[in-house]
Amino acid sequence: MPTGKFSQGTPRNGQQPIPLNYYASSLQEKDEFDPKQLFNIIKRRIWVLVGVTAAFTGAIWVWTGTRDLVYLSEFRMLVEPVSEPSSSRELVTSRQPDSGFDYATQIEVLRSPKLLEPIIESLKSAYPTISYGEVISKLTITQVQDNQARPTKILTISYRDSDPQKIRTVLDTLVEGYSLYGIELRQQSLQRGVQFVEEQLPLLRDRVDSLQVELESFRRRYSLIDPESRGTEISSLMNLVNQQQKESQTELAQKQSLYVVLQRQLGVNPREAFTASALSESPRYQELLNQLLQVESEIAQESVRFLPDSPNMQVLLEKRENLLPLLNRESQRVLGTQSTLTVSGDLAPISVDLSKELVRTTNEIQVVQVRLAALEQVEAQLRQEFALIPALARQYTDLQRELQVANNSLNRFLATRETLQIEAAQKAVSWQVVSDPYTPFSPISPNLPRNLALGTVAGMLLGIAAALLAEQLDNAFHSPNEIKELTGLPLLGLIPFKRGLQRQDESREVSVAGRNWSSLGNWNARVSTNGSSSNGKGSDGENGHLLSNSAQGMDYNSSPFLEAFRSLYTNIRFLSSDTPIRSLVISSCLPAEGKSTVALYLARAAAAMGQRVLLVDADLRRPQIHARLGLPNMRGLSNAITTDIDPNEVILRSPFDDHLFVLTAGQIPPDPIKLLSSRKMQNLIEQFQTAFDLTIYDTPPTLGLADGSILGVRADGVLLVVGMGKTGRSELNQTLDNLKLSYVPVLGLIANGVKGLSTGADYYYRYYTPETRSRDAANPLPEVNHDGISRE
Repeated sequence: MPTGKFSQGTPRNGQQPIPLNYYASSLQEKDEFDPKQLFNIIKRRIWVLVGVTAAFTGAIWVWTGTRDLVYLSEFRMLVEPVSEPSSSRELVTSRQPDSGFDYATQIEVLRSPKLLEPIIESLKSAYPTISYGEVISKLTITQVQDNQARPTKILTISYRDSDPQKIRTVLDTLVEGYSLYGIELRQQSLQRGVQFVEEQLPLLRDRVDSLQVELESFRRRYSLIDPESRGTEISSLMNLVNQQQKESQTELAQKQSLYVVLQRQLGVNPREAFTASALSESPRYQELLNQLLQVESEIAQESVRFLPDSPNMQVLLEKRENLLPLLNRESQRVLGTQSTLTVSGDLAPISVDLSKELVRTTNEIQVVQVRLAALEQVEAQLRQEFALIPALARQYTDLQRELQVANNSLNRFLATRETLQIEAAQKAVSWQVVSDPYTPFSPISPNLPRNLALGTVAGMLLGIAAALLAEQLDNAFHSPNEIKELTGLPLLGLIPFKRGLQRQDESREVSVAGRNWSSLGNWNARVSTNGSSSNGKGSDGENGHLLSNSAQGMDYNSSPFLEAFRSLYTNIRFLSSDTPIRSLVISSCLPAEGKSTVALYLARAAAAMGQRVLLVDADLRRPQIHARLGLPNMRGLSNAITTDIDPNEVILRSPFDDHLFVLTAGQIPPDPIKLLSSRKMQNLIEQFQTAFDLTIYDTPPTLGLADGSILGVRADGVLLVVGMGKTGRSELNQTLDNLKLSYVPVLGLIANGVKGLSTGADYYYRYYTPETRSRDAANPLPEVNHDGISRE
């Protein structure tokens, strides 16, 4: 079963896989904010950001420049007295829903046509075209708040227009109109208050009378004056009952203990004791019992001398049989029952006093038990009655509270009526203007600096949002760091983007096609001939040739693209120092990510470093290697698997490098999976690993196809090529999951098509290119003496 990482089992080729673990948890994207990542996104989407920012900012600037100048003036008015309102006024205003202290409603009233139409009519003499719609659209009324954001009793009335003088005239007219409205509003408020009190007084009187009747009915219904006193009384009775219960239980325990002692002394139960006591007081029964005991004694004595059937024994037995019925009839007569009493010959005498005491104790126990049952019943009744006390007390308290509230309300309304009548007779005070209107001189709109600044900032934010949206919609990788952060796998190589690479490959096909690609012949025998062994050492190690034909054909110093593959192969070799990697599977998630190019140039780089390299085109669906090298593809891997052809005949040696060999795909089979999973393919893989230092398999994309997984299990591992700007995160995650389920060891990843390297490769571009070397030769560094001082 999968354990969250790739299996490290031994592959079929006998080589140990590289001990690299892939943890699924590393595929979870990080949620932390990374400023560097944001900078990279903005850098990639700079044209989107600039375009959106410029368009939005320009629109804001044009809009600002075409606006008309607008002026604003205001005045403030106190609409309530500063002093605390009287209790009578507070009572009325708290009871009336339209009291005038609802500022939101009052502001709407001040803006209503009914109030503004007379004011507008007075303004038409100076401004004939003025209308209610114009005034209401330019008029603003708000409630002033203090420094602690608490609402005050002051309203701010402001008016804006393009004519400052018109603003002053409108505000002066509003001051007069609102002052008159304040006088009328106060008079109407006092009149409504008196009317309201007059309407409420009869209702309050009825309410008081109703509550008094209800309280009287409550007391009569439950036969109590105060539920609390009744609860105290019941509690006392319950304590008394509990005390009596404890005493009765103590008495019962004592009687039961005496009962046990008497029963143990007598050895009989109460019924037997009662029977024995009654029979002991009967002289006839005692006489018959004595005769029976005498006969039993004689039978015991004679049984020693005579046999049971002797005449003497028969007479005694017959006498005993005659006495027993007489004894039973006498006991029935005394006890008044039909039961018989069998008395043996050795019956012991019963103590009459103890029997009477036992009977009396039994009766007393029954009396105490009856008393306890009665006390329990009384207690249950008291508890039931006491359980009702809280509800009755609450109901009684509610009635009393409601009655008290009703009485207080009645008294307050009576006092308020007199107060309001006095206030209405006094002279009313209108609303007060606390801040006079003024003629404005500076426009409030448009605010050119603010609009331009806000437009620029908003445009930049909108541009960043557009860039982030474009990045979110783009699921592909754009930098090697994104791959490392997402997967947690080692990034073995960074292949820089190279323009015109396809054209170079096409021109190379023409030149390569003219070269002589000879077959390998007996490549098992040529291993020793070329001085190479299967221990992973290249031929340059023995012969001392540091530069091969391939190295001479490609100037690595002048090509960072080629140097990247040498670095890639060096990283692959350093993955495991104990067990060299002998076979690699090069694959990708999707087509057109450059896997065939990576496989080809990696093979050439390894061959240039002295390794015997076999490049196998295992893409039996759309082979590319033969087209890149201009080779015929009549026979290849598929022919070596399906026929008995000698692999020596289909493996070709490179005319550029003695260490590079190529096995093309051959004829495209109808079922590539069947060929790659065959026993013949496994044997070929083992032979290739024995004969060559490194075998590279170019396979189809892994996502959706099993070719790479089949070969990856049998090889030392898989290298995944991730195309910058092509491979998506979801595709890479799914590919790694598929390889994990197949137990395929993943050696690492290769970032292909990297633009603008932010790693040490920059130093190569800037220092080790031929142009830089030429410039350094033309401008040598100044000579420095032993004291560290330049001689120039």
